Amino acid sequence: MSFLLTVALVQLIALLSPGPDFLFVSQGAARHSRKVALAGVLGITLGVAFWSALALAGLHLLFQQLAWLQRAVSFAGGLYLCWIGIQMLRSALRHPAAAVETSGQAVLPRTPGRAWRQGLLTNLANPKVVIYFGSIFSAFVGEHAPLALRWELWLLVVAETLAWFTAVALVFGLPAMRAGYARIGRALDGVAGAVFGLFGLELLWRARLAAG
Repeated sequence: MSFLLTVALVQLIALLSPGPDFLFVSQGAARHSRKVALAGVLGITLGVAFWSALALAGLHLLFQQLAWLQRAVSFAGGLYLCWIGIQMLRSALRHPAAAVETSGQAVLPRTPGRAWRQGLLTNLANPKVVIYFGSIFSAFVGEHAPLALRWELWLLVVAETLAWFTAVALVFGLPAMRAGYARIGRALDGVAGAVFGLFGLELLWRARLAAG
């Protein structure tokens, strides 16, 4: 039990560090609705389930052996995050009349279906997630760990991710948060766009360094 609690604490600390997923959910809940944001949360959770399962299967080790594969995944993810950032910045810089109507839509669309898809893509765009999970599982799971223990870890990180981002969506969907976003939404979109762009540029830079 203490073993699982340790992993849960490490995962919680990682979740508390703001990143693209946090921006995606918080912006969507404040700009549109909890329903749309929660659909995005499901997409993000599916992405985490995918990356953590691959980490348990040893994809991070494959990345170490096949550097070109990690570069390709990082490059694709970096381009996607940069694209999101550019859309956000364009939205923030539009004429105020147009910005009121379109602000924030580049990050989280109005419909749950599109939000789910874009939440999934936002998470999958960050291949550093599989490296993170790989390092955790390597530190806490031995090479000959039982399959049941691996599934317990997988369920733990997926459930914790779902619970955290659901809480984020509920908090940022409160009327007070939505009212505050309505007042300074354009500025927040600009900041979020810059952050998305920086995350994307970081991935592109890492891919370039890895290419030598």
